[in-house]
Formats: sequence, structure tokens, C-alpha cells
Amino acid sequence: MALLTLSDVTVRFGTGTGTGTGTAPHAALDAVDLEVAEHEIVCVLGPSGSGKSTLLRVVAGLQSPDTGRILLDGTDQSGVPVHRRGVGLMFQDHQLFPQRDVAGNVAFGLRMRGAPRDEQALRVDELLELVGLPGAGRRAVAALSGGEQQRVALARALAPRPRLLMLDEPLGQLDRSLRERLVVELRGLFGRLGTTVLAVTHDQGEAFALADRVVVMRDGRIAQSGTPLEVWQRPASAFVARFLGFDNIVPATVGDGAAETPWGRIPVPDGSARGDRLLLVRPAGVRLVDAAQGLRCTVEARTFRGSRVAVLLRPDQPGDGPVLEAECGLHAAPAEGATVGVAFAAEDVVVLEERDERPVRRVQAAR
Repeated sequence: MALLTLSDVTVRFGTGTGTGTGTAPHAALDAVDLEVAEHEIVCVLGPSGSGKSTLLRVVAGLQSPDTGRILLDGTDQSGVPVHRRGVGLMFQDHQLFPQRDVAGNVAFGLRMRGAPRDEQALRVDELLELVGLPGAGRRAVAALSGGEQQRVALARALAPRPRLLMLDEPLGQLDRSLRERLVVELRGLFGRLGTTVLAVTHDQGEAFALADRVVVMRDGRIAQSGTPLEVWQRPASAFVARFLGFDNIVPATVGDGAAETPWGRIPVPDGSARGDRLLLVRPAGVRLVDAAQGLRCTVEARTFRGSRVAVLLRPDQPGDGPVLEAECGLHAAPAEGATVGVAFAAEDVVVLEERDERPVRRVQAAR
């Protein structure tokens, strides 16, 4: 049995009819089904307005659904107040109590549950050690760095031993280098504790580094669910592909082993769906060759991205398709204005299922 189950959950905002009175109703969540297994880390990913934060608020009890059910351990949570659901919630801005020291913040949930003082003290010390702040109990929260405040907020959320820990953009206010370090620490910590986690974020790097399973949302519905590797390697739609940062998407007619596209004939993986489709070519699958071979292009721009260089290529002949992006090593990237040839590698080509599908809503917990 899943620890968390959402069944046909819909949340609408707006009270009018769209005829000039009030605000036209809008479905922030649209008949969403989702299961989260015990000890699983699920990250809900999506652009602003996709419904991911509303989903978190519904599970926490901060927002009532218009239809559907939320089950925790098989128990319907309808009418169960926030403080009795046994879930922990950590917000983006941490919401620490400035008038309390670190220990006072961490112990807050324990005090609300009436835990004895000696139990509170032991649990606070245990958690501060766990999150890398041993001996910090008497420090003022205002004197902490952003990363330290994030750790205190996490310790406070974990203190009552919640059945489910929910994180709302937990690292959103931190600089990138600190986020990248802390997300690795969080995954290791949750693994050691066996914590079940439901997190929402707009940062795909954060989600892919933290999650056992990624759920991509669009317009209140689930667009795709799978392991980070599955979602990255096989986006279910053009929307998911573009949200992940892939722009090399063109219409195609897929046949046996290849597709006819505006960029010419491109090889596709064996077993690809045939017919009129959209085709995604990852930048790593755009191979630069001699200008006399393949699709002739001019290097329009270069962008340094750490150890790689993104190269924007414009086909030389009108009608040869839109610009496309390639990925090169630091010392292999051609100069702007250079003329190159382009070939394509089938292993980095994805035939997308549909142009703008509405996917099957049922999303099972990982087993």
C-alpha cells in the first residue's frame, strides 16, 4: 500500500461563471491521481502555475480539494486538520521564529505535541548533529547564513518524526553552488533516515539530483512521471522536452529506421513509433562533421556551460529547417561564423508520442 494516495483530486479557484461576474473558475489541480510509496523521494516539477504548490497544500491540509480524496496510510484525510496529519512541511522562506534560538525553533513541533523537556533536548541535539550544526542550539537564527537557516528549518520539520516530509522549493533562496552541495546532502540524509519525501520545485537540476521519481506537471495535470533517467532520456511530449531545456524539436514523418525532417533524413532508434510525429534531437546527438558532409550550417553563437560549449547552428539553405543546438567540448567548439556540416546520432533522437497529448493520469508509486 502506498503511504500517500491522491485520487481524482481537483482544486478550482475563482467563483464566477465567466460571463462578467466574478472570476472565471480555473482548475489549479485537474483530476490528479498520484501515489507515493513509503521511503520514496518524489519531486514534483513544473513551471509557475502548473499546480505543484497547490498539490502540496492539499496534502498538508492547507487547501481543501473540490473533489477527490487524499489518503495517508490508507486513511482518508477529509476534515483532518493540519496538525493531526502527521506530515512535516518546510517552506521556501524557512519561516523560522526570529524570537527563538535554534534549539527553540527545532523543538517547536515537539512542544506542540507535549513532549517532555528532556525528550525535546535529546531530539534537538540529535537533529542538529544530523544536519551538520552540532552545538548550535543557542545561536540566534538571525545570525545564521542562508544555508544554516535551511538546515534548521529541515531539522524542525523532521523533529516530530513525520510520516511524510513535504518540501516547498526548499533550496530556492540559496545560491547555486550551495544548492548543489545541499541537495546531495539531503538525498543522503533522507536515505539514512528512510524518510518519505514529497518535494516541489521549478529547478530541474535540483529535482533530478534529489528524487527517486520525478513528476512533471502542466496546467494542473501530470504530464509525465518516471525516474530521473527515464524522464530525461525519453520525454513524453514536446512540452516536457522543452521544459527540460531541449529546443531541437521538429515535425517529422517517421519510417523504418529514419525520419524525414526539415533538417533532412535523420536516423531514429529501432522500434520508434511511425507516422507523423515530433522529433527531439538532444544537443549531444548533433555531430559536427566536415562542411562538405551532412547538413551545411553556419555557427551563429557559442555559449560556455562549464566543461561544455553550446553551439547554435543555422542551416545555410533557406528551407533547411530552424536553428539547432549542438554540444561540444571546450577545445572542439568551432568559432562563430565558421561553416560546418551536421550529422545526427540515433541514440540521442527521441520520437515524441504526440504533439500535445493529455497523458494517462494514474501514476503508481514506485515499488
